[in-house]
Amino acid sequence: MDLEGFNRAADYDLAQALAACADVPRWVAALSAGRPYASVAVLLARADALARGWSDAEVDRALARHPRIGERAAGGEAEAAASAREQSGVAGDERTRARLRAGNEAYEARFDRVFLIRAAGRSEGEILAALDARLANDPETERGVVASELREIAVLRLERLVMPPPTEGAQR
Repeated sequence: MDLEGFNRAADYDLAQALAACADVPRWVAALSAGRPYASVAVLLARADALARGWSDAEVDRALARHPRIGERAAGGEAEAAASAREQSGVAGDERTRARLRAGNEAYEARFDRVFLIRAAGRSEGEILAALDARLANDPETERGVVASELREIAVLRLERLVMPPPTEGAQR
């Protein structure tokens, strides 16, 4: 789907696509209602601004559809594909997988939720360092970090939705 397709998509189809970016019904409805968007930049800026106002309950709802870092997503096809793409460079060897498992367990014991980080564009070392550092956060600080990471993931997924990579052999 490109921006024109986004602007013209049926409400139900667009809601499904946006929920795969972030399962926050208020965000999905507001982005849909804001159509048409003049440019991808305007759409992404609006998505980012709306996501900055997510409540703790909305973050928890969206977070429930994310797998542990280093694990495969079990959600819908679009979400699972996005998660796999985003985590493609994570947990390449058994040592890293073991460190992620241990870190995930420690994080979940401390914060009672999965560790969420925008994995796209980050190395295994950066992810593990962030996991270790975030274990020292107090719960309120960590809630803010999680909301920020979730917002980054949602906007990145939306960008990929409206600006899909060129097909093989095509030039952009």
